[in-house]
Amino acid sequence: MKKIAIAGTDIMCSKFIFGTASLFNAGDERERAALLSAAAEQGFTHFDTAPLYGFGMAERDLAPLLRAHPALTVTTKVGLYPPGGTEQSARGIFLRKVAGKLLPPLSRPVKSFDLGRAERALAGSLERLGRDRVDIYMLHEPERALLDVDAWVGWLEGRRKAGQIRHFGIALPNAHIAPFLSEASGIAPVIQTIDSLDERQADCLTAAGRPLQFTYGYMSAARQRGDTRPARDILGDAIRRNATGAILVSTTKAERVGQYAAIAGDGE
Repeated sequence: MKKIAIAGTDIMCSKFIFGTASLFNAGDERERAALLSAAAEQGFTHFDTAPLYGFGMAERDLAPLLRAHPALTVTTKVGLYPPGGTEQSARGIFLRKVAGKLLPPLSRPVKSFDLGRAERALAGSLERLGRDRVDIYMLHEPERALLDVDAWVGWLEGRRKAGQIRHFGIALPNAHIAPFLSEASGIAPVIQTIDSLDERQADCLTAAGRPLQFTYGYMSAARQRGDTRPARDILGDAIRRNATGAILVSTTKAERVGQYAAIAGDGE
């Protein structure tokens, strides 16, 4: 798969990176492991996860893959936490997700940007991932008005000097990015945000003189607007749209991983 240098970092990763938000839906532990292994075998070198994904299960699922392939890089996040904690059983997670369809608070994320909790969260993520360092550590959908930016930047820089994180930034929808591009830019050297071919939400970054680093959402947005073109055409346009950064894709089907890799291999 084509590799891309992420602007503002020393990370060189696959043009498509693998998102694990829906990994829990891929089946049992063996099926999830097979999906992740297929992604690595097809050239995905960067994996995106968070404590929220699979209520901690996605990070744990990645650990064996990361041990087997030390050169792989990973993003995880802080600030959104699973209700019930990150140490629930697969059965418990499934039941909570099902019950949450009837009673949404049962599966609703818990948001907290308390630095004491962040300290524990980072330690937990490192333990679940089986690594001493996270390549990119992102604040997960932060709200500028609720964030002590100076305190957070100081803490993140401290964790970087301690060798626990390599780079840091924010992951959030474009509607909330503007304050982080002006007075709070120090907390956002790396940005991951949604984008699409028609609405071009990430234009707010280029308008501010920022390169596109990590974007996602092209396939889902295209399908929602009725675009029935093959994935090769949609994602090919996405590669041309985000020529400077990496594009997050995800699937629960191992056979699609190779299709994605072939598209990225054809990228310009």
